[in-house]
Amino acid sequence: MNSRLLFATQGQQSCRKPFLTKFFLLFICIISISVYSTGQPGNIPLAFDSHEVHKDNKVTFRFLAPNAKDVKVSTQLATGVQTMIKGDSSIWSVTLGPVKPDMYPYCFIVDGMQVADPRNSAIFPNEGFQNSIIEITGNTPLIHTIQNVPHGILSYRYYTSPELGIRPVVIYTPPGYEAETKTKYPVLYLLHGTTDLEETWTKVGRANIILDNLIAQGKAKPMIIVMPYGRAYPKISKSSGSLRTWENLQEIQKYFLNNLFHFVEKNYRTKTDKDNRAVAGFSGGGGTSLYIGLNNPNLFSWVCGFAPGMLKEEFDRNNEVAFKDPSLTNQRLKLFWIGVGKDDGLYPVISDYLKVLDEKKIKHETLISDGGHTWMNCKLYLSTIAQKLFK
Repeated sequence: MNSRLLFATQGQQSCRKPFLTKFFLLFICIISISVYSTGQPGNIPLAFDSHEVHKDNKVTFRFLAPNAKDVKVSTQLATGVQTMIKGDSSIWSVTLGPVKPDMYPYCFIVDGMQVADPRNSAIFPNEGFQNSIIEITGNTPLIHTIQNVPHGILSYRYYTSPELGIRPVVIYTPPGYEAETKTKYPVLYLLHGTTDLEETWTKVGRANIILDNLIAQGKAKPMIIVMPYGRAYPKISKSSGSLRTWENLQEIQKYFLNNLFHFVEKNYRTKTDKDNRAVAGFSGGGGTSLYIGLNNPNLFSWVCGFAPGMLKEEFDRNNEVAFKDPSLTNQRLKLFWIGVGKDDGLYPVISDYLKVLDEKKIKHETLISDGGHTWMNCKLYLSTIAQKLFK
């Protein structure tokens, strides 16, 4: 059964003018022939595989750059930046691995300039860098591997916030949502990291595929996932730093309470009590999820942070409600969960935070994984908490 994608956008009118269309195509052909015949060196291949995964899980990267002096590839499937060698037909290449099966970001660095792979349509949605995505599937399907199971639907939606204007949000509805028209579902609000976008949790984190697989296996309850854009732009500048800055936290909390909840609950069949609402997020969005979840205990019973962004001097301020009465906090929360990698730059400050939770006797679950501040760990954390939510 194929995954489906629903685009909910405003209508557009289209006007075709045959003469102008033919003229435009002719113009493009002439320009293309001229450029190819006069501006390109000989023996340039029209097609080649820029990111080839071999049977032994080794990966070959290739990049066409006839005039470049230096080409490298930067990828989380290897340590450090990897030098590429120029070969025949002006194609630079390097083979890495074997690699542990997963999805990895990568980019090319051409004479010092970072660029995404122009021959790979799998782009990492992000406002801060240009990366592509490569998937090494291995012999055994992973939890985020697309499998032959019933699939939910992704909807690209837009709505209006009085303070922030038109806001984008991606919403996942589980398999059976359309057919079971009287069934209501719990909701997970899932927040991306700083500089990521509302699409990052599906295109890099594979949130929809993970839930499809877990639901099919009977390991997760069917749920709606709401993935909003997490920066309060244009009120908060895109260059303002982490999503967990105080100014952004205030605006995003206001936007959650006054706009996002109402939009979701008006347009989707949701269970609207706190025991059927969860909030989770990665990095800066993880800091946001803890702030909103812990300071609004009447709205969420499930609060999770994936390598959540935080500073030690912000502990008391950002956890004011939870710290004020730890016993009441324990009564209100069904799950307070934090995951972080041993090599994550945030690991030291999160370790200090976990010690504070222990001192205050605030109940929580923790997963200390291998690896660093990566979306590979995000997939692990989501697949772990999805099996705990709403049970």
